[in-house]
Amino acid sequence: MHVEVVGSGRPLVLLHGWAMHGGVFAPLVEQLRRDHVLYLVDLPGHGLSTERDAIDLAHVVQRIAQVTPAAVWLGWSLGGLLAQQAALEMPWHVRGLIAVAASPRFVTAPDWDCAVSAEVFAQFGAELKRDYRGTLERFLMLEAAGSQHAQAEIRALRECVFARGEPAQMALQQGLSMLSAMDLRAELAHLTQAHLWIAGRRDKLVPWQAMQRASASTRRGSTVCIAGAGHAPFLSHAVELATLVRQFVQASDNSAPGT
Repeated sequence: MHVEVVGSGRPLVLLHGWAMHGGVFAPLVEQLRRDHVLYLVDLPGHGLSTERDAIDLAHVVQRIAQVTPAAVWLGWSLGGLLAQQAALEMPWHVRGLIAVAASPRFVTAPDWDCAVSAEVFAQFGAELKRDYRGTLERFLMLEAAGSQHAQAEIRALRECVFARGEPAQMALQQGLSMLSAMDLRAELAHLTQAHLWIAGRRDKLVPWQAMQRASASTRRGSTVCIAGAGHAPFLSHAVELATLVRQFVQASDNSAPGT
């Protein structure tokens, strides 16, 4: 597993979203590297991670923990789902959780309307086999949709997606399956760490209401909604997002045992 380590200060683990790699966080890295040692993970099948095929993403959190120190984890989109799972499984290692444009359930249910239809991910999965690059392009457009700076975000995502090689199709299919199937809503009540949900007010993929509901179902959760942001606030609002991250990590350190 490829992990880029940059910066100095308190450790912070960053997990990217579907089809991307750690390089997508570049604007946020520039804001945080003076205050944090950043562990930028390329998930299996993505970026410079050498394992390309037949990756079981459902168990990847254990492997990330093996190559990173105990720290706050920040996960975006699919990475946010993984960070939630890690926080539940390994509270001694994941000392705090920041979910950016991520919720405990990405698809709708009778009691969960603040999400996208399961058919959306099923369609992406079917199209991925027929038109790999075209499907990725459509997903990038969905991620940028609604943002105050949508065109700039699409350009940034396009430049990033293949910058470290093509993501493995098997890993992409498994990632879509996770987004469709995982539901951590009931488990969130067991989170013992502080956790922050950062939403984009204009996000078309993960509505801010989903993150607000997730926070309300826990004891130590809080939500911040960034006006004007879509699904990738680290591209459009890096300064504001970095400020929220610094404040959260500082508060987490102050509330840790022995402080």
